[in-house]
Amino acid sequence: MTGRVIVVGSINIDLVATVQLLPAPGETVTGGRFGRHHGGKGGNQAVAAARLGAPTAFVGAVGGDEFGADALAALAAEGVDVAELRTIAGEPTGVALILVDERGENVIAVASGANAAVTADLVRESLASLAPAPGDVVLVGHEIPTAAARAALAAGRAAGATTVLNPAPATGLDRSAFGLADVLVPNRTELGQLLAAEARRIGRPAAGADRPDVGARTLLEPNAEGEGVGSAVLVTLGAGGAVLVRRGAEPLDIAPPRVTVVDTVGAGDALCGALAAALAAGSALEDAARRAVLAGSLATTRAGAREGMPTRAELDTVVEGIVDAAGQGPGR
Repeated sequence: MTGRVIVVGSINIDLVATVQLLPAPGETVTGGRFGRHHGGKGGNQAVAAARLGAPTAFVGAVGGDEFGADALAALAAEGVDVAELRTIAGEPTGVALILVDERGENVIAVASGANAAVTADLVRESLASLAPAPGDVVLVGHEIPTAAARAALAAGRAAGATTVLNPAPATGLDRSAFGLADVLVPNRTELGQLLAAEARRIGRPAAGADRPDVGARTLLEPNAEGEGVGSAVLVTLGAGGAVLVRRGAEPLDIAPPRVTVVDTVGAGDALCGALAAALAAGSALEDAARRAVLAGSLATTRAGAREGMPTRAELDTVVEGIVDAAGQGPGR
């Protein structure tokens, strides 16, 4: 039986300018193209999971404005359960300002709006209503207050669900939060930030900042601050794919397929949503991670955070091609 994916996180409207070159500080760049898209890491991850066939619910908040109504409708249109997406009167919906250059690289600034008003109590109430259970995956982002993210992870673990934390941004997170995650999914930069912050707090040199596998192992091991990540750390490496570091196992390097990159916005969210969907469907972690890397890679082939996220049929086609070519591949 397929479990659910319950995403706890942010929802934004993305205002995107595509330019030839990203501006330096103080520089104005003209000649760009403008687009408005639905976004927020939480919303994106929920859409990614839903498109891959996972029953998906969302916990978070929008403002009582036009952007909020549009954002709610967009999630509902993707088949996401929005019963616990709260509308907070007097708060604006979150907005992300995104610049993308001709190589697909991007810089992003976020005005959090209603996302910053997501409290631990709101999260606990919403998860109590959704009643996560063993077999479900609670996927948590950090574009909401740390206390709310920690409450989501604690509730998911107490219910026996698999907890996944995407520490983006990584600022303000410690083992009281990421120690509640069964799987941690940082990118290389976020991993380095977690390691450096912990090293400062406990007064020791940061270990593994230049070696994702070594750094991830540090976060799995307990230390004076508490328990480590429960099962595994999946470090995303952009064009380099990812490395999966599990307790009691050798690191697993996961290479991405060759694709023509159009836009990297949302690729990490597609990966996280695909990982959660595969775990909820009962896939082993290794197979789920491979499938997630494929989904993240496919998301870069189209412009927009959600527009490029693959459907289950599209992802299955790529998986089948890998199986045919190599005789083995990621599980479905």
